[in-house]
Amino acid sequence: MSGKSSSGVSRRKFLVAAGTSSALALAGCTDNGSSGETTDGDGGNNDDTGNNGGNDSSGALTAGGSSTVYPITNKAASVWGYNPPADDKEYWPQEKYGISTDKNLADYWASKYGFEAGKDGQPPFNVSIGLSHSGVGLTKLQKGQVDIGDASAPVDAELDASKSELEKFKNHVVGVDAQPIVVSKYLYENGVKKLKADTVRKIYTGKIKKWSEVDGYTGKDMEVQAIGRSVGSGTDTSFRANMLGSGDAKMPGVDIRKGENQEVAKAVGNANNAIAYMALAFVSKDVPAIALNFDGTTYEPGKNLSDKGYPLSRDLHCYTYEGTSKKEAAFLRMILTEFGQGQFVDPAGYATLSDSRRKEELSKLPETTN
Repeated sequence: MSGKSSSGVSRRKFLVAAGTSSALALAGCTDNGSSGETTDGDGGNNDDTGNNGGNDSSGALTAGGSSTVYPITNKAASVWGYNPPADDKEYWPQEKYGISTDKNLADYWASKYGFEAGKDGQPPFNVSIGLSHSGVGLTKLQKGQVDIGDASAPVDAELDASKSELEKFKNHVVGVDAQPIVVSKYLYENGVKKLKADTVRKIYTGKIKKWSEVDGYTGKDMEVQAIGRSVGSGTDTSFRANMLGSGDAKMPGVDIRKGENQEVAKAVGNANNAIAYMALAFVSKDVPAIALNFDGTTYEPGKNLSDKGYPLSRDLHCYTYEGTSKKEAAFLRMILTEFGQGQFVDPAGYATLSDSRRKEELSKLPETTN
């Protein structure tokens, strides 16, 4: 389908706008989009509606935090903002997921919580997605500065807070990230295609400083450039906890830290001696992921990184605070259903939730009203 849709919104205009907003968000700005919900799992058993949002469509729903979760929520918000009509099979392939409606995407999902359709093809309310770190997003959520806190690590690993305060955060798992170890392309082409977990530990604790000390490496002798994520990022916390035994374990071998996955990928791609850990969604031919041997089992990218035994597999979270409002529920339900998993989670390079786990997460949301 080309030209203008039945809503009068140009798909080309939407794609340009979505690309622009993504670039702005990567620069530390926010991206506007919208939210929704799907037919499977319409029920929920959480009657909490939170302190904000409700069925008031006057303000935007805001989210922010983890750069790992960002590809999921940003795409969902961008498509929501476009609000594709029912005949747009590219962005609103409803029949593929057993949905039958003549409503635009955002209108359909928002109607589940009593929101009226927007005017002139606009969504019932907008969704704005910011980009920072898990800890920052959760702190802003706690302070009421955003409605949803994106996090790639559990809140109790990110915030130093009392048990009673932590219980105010409502955890919604939207996907699973099998966090890989990546190396510079030069290293990969010269034998570094698989490492033992103990070798990785020794690199990040400063016990291995040259690549000539690594079994299988055949290239020129170079110092190891160990890249880490910023302290406070969910990716960093998960790596420390899973590889070194504690979320606050010391890593004296780190040479440089980067704030976001995008920056890590760029640094590894521009170097010939780098090793790093980052979200799976940012792996490319210039930033190859390697296999990791852990406790006798070899975990390989594209094969078994999502297995439960893989030490760097972690849940991806969208937290709400003091309950879940109807706006928040509409957006999260869209992502959590089969439609959202297939359209937003899988294309981002993450593992989708199993049917049983999707139902579990959907049950945490408020009951739909329509």
